[in-house]
Amino acid sequence: MAKAIVREPWKFLDEFRGKDFNGEWPTFPEMLKITTKRFGERPFFTVFDGPEESKNTLTYSQVMAKVEKLANWLIANGIKKGDRVAVMGKNSPEWALVYHSTFFASGIIVPIDNGLHEPEVVNVIKTAQPKIVICDDDKAPFFANNFPELIIKSLNPGENYVYDLEAAEKQPLNEPVVETDTAAILFTSGTTGTPKGVMLSHKNLISDGFIAQTNLDIFPTDVFYALLPLHHAYTMQAAFIVPMECGAEIVFGKSLAVTKLMKELKEGKISIMLGVPVLYNKLLAGIRNGIKSKGPVVEDAISILRGISFLVKKLTGINIGKKLFKAVLQQANIYTLRVAICGGGPLASSVFKQYNAMGIDFIQGYGLTETSPIITLNPIEHFKIESVGKDFAPFEEIKIINSEKTSTPRGMQDVGEIVVKGPMVMQGYYNMPEETAKMYTEDGFLKTGDLGWKDSEGYVMLCGRAKNLIVTNGGKNVYPEEIEDSFQLIDDVQQVTVRGYYEGDDKTSEMIEALIYPSDALYTSLGLTRSVTSLQPEILDAIKRDVSKVNKNFQSYSQITKITILKEPLEMTTTQKVKRNFTPKTY
Repeated sequence: MAKAIVREPWKFLDEFRGKDFNGEWPTFPEMLKITTKRFGERPFFTVFDGPEESKNTLTYSQVMAKVEKLANWLIANGIKKGDRVAVMGKNSPEWALVYHSTFFASGIIVPIDNGLHEPEVVNVIKTAQPKIVICDDDKAPFFANNFPELIIKSLNPGENYVYDLEAAEKQPLNEPVVETDTAAILFTSGTTGTPKGVMLSHKNLISDGFIAQTNLDIFPTDVFYALLPLHHAYTMQAAFIVPMECGAEIVFGKSLAVTKLMKELKEGKISIMLGVPVLYNKLLAGIRNGIKSKGPVVEDAISILRGISFLVKKLTGINIGKKLFKAVLQQANIYTLRVAICGGGPLASSVFKQYNAMGIDFIQGYGLTETSPIITLNPIEHFKIESVGKDFAPFEEIKIINSEKTSTPRGMQDVGEIVVKGPMVMQGYYNMPEETAKMYTEDGFLKTGDLGWKDSEGYVMLCGRAKNLIVTNGGKNVYPEEIEDSFQLIDDVQQVTVRGYYEGDDKTSEMIEALIYPSDALYTSLGLTRSVTSLQPEILDAIKRDVSKVNKNFQSYSQITKITILKEPLEMTTTQKVKRNFTPKTY
């Protein structure tokens, strides 16, 4: 086994302790000031929004000047310590500016999912009660019509543009924030009724960023790609807060369009990319199709080389794939990638293996909004394909409760609910003390609601959400997420959701149903056009063959016994997870 590397990424803070900050951890304003002292002339915010999508970059010093100017405007417009400022829009330097400026004005930031439906946004605003909303222009009329009392400004150039907001004179500063003050209130996607707002303190977010780095080296020369929505805790932490702590550069991606993505990856010289399984699957599918087009001889040769490369890396830690597959990686515009991180759900082992084999250090992490969000991360030098990451002991404690012996791909394991304790665990749900109390065990551990197990080295293996668990004949537990993951590289399937169903009057045991939305590629390959009135038999036959292949990977009790073809895809969150409270439209 590789020897564990001991990292203390916060060690440099000792130089500033007692002078630039006095707490255990700096607050956001203190952290940004420290980083600007260290790396003031290094690039901080980059976006491709100039003429002909040219590159625009702001240094740390330039960002700091804009932050102080906007914070002064916020104070002049009534923001006091603890007041809320909401931001809603696509990823951009302007979005990031609002985030930091709110802290400098001693306020609390409320990032809102840009993909929420209007009734959901109404619920969030009524719950959080911000004084100011800064949003993309297309959202401004909605806010003005529904909340005329709000001050509404724009993230886009033009009238009320956030870069142009300036108070007539310098304002007295509000009482500064301390590390235990709430920094952000994050609302989970798909909020209905009274939404849950997760309160995260400055200490929660800043500590989690540094503690995550105990499993991964980050350098000031790194360039992060903030492509997934920044309102989401995963991207906010891994592609926004962590680089700020280290003096690294952030490239803001506004679109998942392939041409835009390819341009930004190449010209941005991205070294660290954050993604979710569906994004990496699409990228890999493009690479595989490019290799396939070279013919079977080339395809077989590359397959053999991948196997050799992965074995060498696993056994010795030496990365030979970057040289072996340089041309392939350059064509995919990911040659400059040093690390690719996957979160938001487990990635199929085959995908993980192929990226690593081609020379990309590819790792998985795990967490939830309530934990700021990262609580495990796979170290590059000792990764485990089947794991969503190693814990950060001794800086946190993860344990498994209410476990029982369960069959897993690694044999019989003690599977139970994952619970965690550490400085990254939330302050609670906003104005919901009873809901907050339900989230903790008697000894103070946060209940994640996820089922899994942990090995002797502290690596966590995720099985699925407790509320999605399917109990089959004989009391066998089936985790739908494990079955869904098996479809990740099947090109015929665009979307799959697995759930339990009862057959006949027997309500004692569930069987396994797969709701499948076939891909456009399948229709094209069969020379068919998608119809919403009838299901072509050729489509059903192809999907049945795919399901049959997947079933061979599972025990009989966890095999799919019912296939339902969807007319329309199910609604997804902005991190590409299916919203499971659905009413499917089927044939």
